[in-house]
Amino acid sequence: MKQRTKLRTGSTESILQELKKNSAFDFNQAVKDLMSGKKLTGEDGVLTPLIKELIETALSAEVESHIAQDALSGKSNRRNGYNSKTIKTHSGSFELDTPRDRSGSFEPQMVKKHQTMLSDEIEEKGYFRCTP
Repeated sequence: MKQRTKLRTGSTESILQELKKNSAFDFNQAVKDLMSGKKLTGEDGVLTPLIKELIETALSAEVESHIAQDALSGKSNRRNGYNSKTIKTHSGSFELDTPRDRSGSFEPQMVKKHQTMLSDEIEEKGYFRCTP
């Protein structure tokens, strides 16, 4: 089973610090790949693993927040593994591991249940906007 980092519920800064500390994305290799002519986006694109990691980190933060809210309201709930699904984007597709909770009450907001396309709405919110 894939090793997952448990994120603490907290500020965006703490989530970004966790991501930076535990990131599997190799920025040095990405630069080498770009310099050698590898595509930036697409199924085997340089940025695809980073986009996957960013979404999975955000989903982990969402489930942690949900579980913390349940705890504050006196409900017993905890993480219960992951579901895997293929997400399609305009530039390719990738496998995404979405977290689950024991009670089944977690409703992810970034990539909703049964959603298989990464929507333009995510790009419009600025999650992955690339500006010069």
